[in-house]
Amino acid sequence: HAAGLQELPAVFDGVKLAAVATVLYILVRCLNLMSPTAPPEIVYQDTLLSRYLLKSCPMLTKEYIPPLLWGKSGHLQTALYGKMGRVNTPTPHGVRKFLPMLQDGATATFDLFEALGDHSTGDDITMVICPGIGNHSEKNYIRTFVDYSQQQGYRCAVLNHLGALPNMELTSPRMFTCGCTWEFAAMVGYIRRAFPQTLLVVVGFSLGGNIVCKYLGENRSNQERVLCGVSVCQGYSALRAQETFFQWDQCRRLYNFVLANSMKKLILPHRDSLLSLNSSSIADADLSRVSAATSLMQIDDSIMRKFHGYSSLNEYYEKESCVHYIHKITVPLLLVNSLDDPLVHPSLLAVPRSLTEKMPNVMFALTQHGGHMGFFEGAVLLPQRLSWMDKAIVEYADAICHWEKKKRWSLCERSGHGDANVCSLNTEATHSG
Repeated sequence: HAAGLQELPAVFDGVKLAAVATVLYILVRCLNLMSPTAPPEIVYQDTLLSRYLLKSCPMLTKEYIPPLLWGKSGHLQTALYGKMGRVNTPTPHGVRKFLPMLQDGATATFDLFEALGDHSTGDDITMVICPGIGNHSEKNYIRTFVDYSQQQGYRCAVLNHLGALPNMELTSPRMFTCGCTWEFAAMVGYIRRAFPQTLLVVVGFSLGGNIVCKYLGENRSNQERVLCGVSVCQGYSALRAQETFFQWDQCRRLYNFVLANSMKKLILPHRDSLLSLNSSSIADADLSRVSAATSLMQIDDSIMRKFHGYSSLNEYYEKESCVHYIHKITVPLLLVNSLDDPLVHPSLLAVPRSLTEKMPNVMFALTQHGGHMGFFEGAVLLPQRLSWMDKAIVEYADAICHWEKKKRWSLCERSGHGDANVCSLNTEATHSG
């Protein structure tokens, strides 16, 4: 008996070691700690512009290194972005603009932030920015990106999605949808009128990426004076994406539920406005279905598709997706996604890959890590204020601005002008090279 009792501590120690090893194994797997860091995969056609961009944009060619202990988990990157947006967020000072009298009486709003210095090209350049689903200029990731862009010499105009701003009533029975470009077009139109000499860089985050790509492709004139476009973490086709949101792979069904709850918090406070305004297509029963919804698709079918009179959910997703317009974009276009984005199924990334095969102006950057809109950088625990995404977008925009400046100088010299600034600001004709 004494010998057996002496063996018990050793058995307990073995159980403890096994438990610790199991926990460590689970942590290593869940945090994806064994995943190697690597430069983004860049898919592009071999052109003079793409060679120039790869030389001028080291963020696209060097390793993206996320925070050591948690940054390789797409879920934690996504969760931190969703909860905090960014850390040590600055507070850029802007002016809110109101644009009434849209097609249906809606009032679009956007915030305008002036540059904090001259751009390195000496040109007047405005970033027109479309945030993610239900977001606006007051979100931390937008404030961080705007502040950094201002410091690099960019004026910034940030759309506030219709119905997303707290304490602002609707003036028509409609909110933002996944592909309606009316409000974004109104903001860009204002910028063009207010700053006739400015050149535009178009930036869209997540759902905003779908909107800006659809906007650019809807009408050739939308690309006038546009230097380039950038889309980050969009899914390209809502029709294809909806099927993946009911899968438990990468917890997409759970994210679907969380996003649906966020949308309900945006929609339901507007109940009175949606029901009382004239010509409303929304009934009380629709809002009751929204209250009970557990997925984005149920919300879209109950109310979002009806804002524009779509007869079915499939028609809504089909016609509001940029996948049917993006091939008409002729200006340089950077599409950015993360392989571990839990919201964007890997099958959806076939869209940007196929685009690069057909379109020499498109470059597709796919990082190994970053989650959905995370892209945090840092040493071990605390991330840096600026993300890889912030720096990569501005670096790409800077490179395009200098490329186009050189082209305008070349055109001016051939046409007999001595100053590139007196040449046409319609840069679309110069992009084919």
